[in-house]
Amino acid sequence: PVMGLAKQYARSMRCGSNLHQLSLKLINYDVKNESFPYSFFDSNLKTEPPGGRIGNAVYDDVGWRWPNYIFDSSEGRLNENPLYWCPSRRMEGRIFKNNMLVANYGVNESICKSWSTNRDGEFAGSSLSSADIRFPQQTLLIVDSGYTKINWYHVTDSPPRTLGKSMEDRAYLPGLAMNKKRNLLPEQEDDAKNGRHMNKTVNIGFVDGHIDSEKADNLFIEKTADGYKNLSPLWVPRKK
Repeated sequence: PVMGLAKQYARSMRCGSNLHQLSLKLINYDVKNESFPYSFFDSNLKTEPPGGRIGNAVYDDVGWRWPNYIFDSSEGRLNENPLYWCPSRRMEGRIFKNNMLVANYGVNESICKSWSTNRDGEFAGSSLSSADIRFPQQTLLIVDSGYTKINWYHVTDSPPRTLGKSMEDRAYLPGLAMNKKRNLLPEQEDDAKNGRHMNKTVNIGFVDGHIDSEKADNLFIEKTADGYKNLSPLWVPRKK
């Protein structure tokens, strides 16, 4: 049992290190481009994205993803780089085991938005810059996630609209108690319900670049009489 806990702790530390490096890559992109990268970009589909296409065309929309935007040519193929794979992921199902978009890390879609003609509302359009965010030290940028992008709709049991059945709509925060009520695929249930790290915590990368660990349930957004309770970490960034 002691050795098992030590291995679990070591995996959690490697996960935190991954998120730290990925956060710095995202921030560096923001510095160069004055905005964070798109979480998903489905135009210009004929152009091969840097690092190669990732995901499964049967289950995932085809396009560029945020890892393609922060790719460094020295990294080789994205799919083969352990930086983008959570060492504690629980995804042994044949369908998704080798899909990098599933059960690794997700960017906050309230910041890294989707450029898509198929979606509208707050998660589509131009991505934000760190200069737009009033409390970068409190605002979540990237986190342990069931899918490559995640937003506050996935962590409340009273969303303003019903989530569908696409892989994007089935994103989740590992270990969140609410996941027991979610419409998840059998391959997702272990990771979603039991979590990845000790005490059902998740590792979080913030807009200012620091890394922290919180119990998944602390990131739950509660429906209140006058709206939604979003304290800290912030899913919806408070702008300047």
